[in-house]
Amino acid sequence: MPKKAHGHGHGTSFARLQKNYCFACGKNNPDGMHLKFSYDEERDCFVCRFRLAKRYTGPPGHCHGGIIATILDEAMGKVNKLRHVVALTSQITVDYLKPVPLNRPLSVESRELSVRGRRHINTAEILNQKGDVLARSRGTFIAIDPHKMFAKFVDR
Repeated sequence: MPKKAHGHGHGTSFARLQKNYCFACGKNNPDGMHLKFSYDEERDCFVCRFRLAKRYTGPPGHCHGGIIATILDEAMGKVNKLRHVVALTSQITVDYLKPVPLNRPLSVESRELSVRGRRHINTAEILNQKGDVLARSRGTFIAIDPHKMFAKFVDR
């Protein structure tokens, strides 16, 4: 099992994708969310601060549940960088605790719960400005070899 890395956790070395079109964090996706995460060493978690625009509407004035799940999934996925692995989502569960408002300051925080072999278990929470937890998730991620899985998508 790899040792937990210190620092920002963005040193995962694998073949560079041509561009990042990830819907949640990809800077090259004009229709994406453009979420930007940073690692908080003191609290040992990844954090992203954001506001949700009207285009993410579900119930009036609030976010669609699928977008909430997307944000939580992305946040939990960032945690795998601490282990210098690329890991894909195998399963997530989401607890929708309170409606997530649009056009308000929000944050998402994610942490590692456990690692066993290739299986990484992580958790994340979306919080409002007061610190109330609005949604919570737990996810299972499976570490993969990106060279094998994504070979046809990388620059040569």
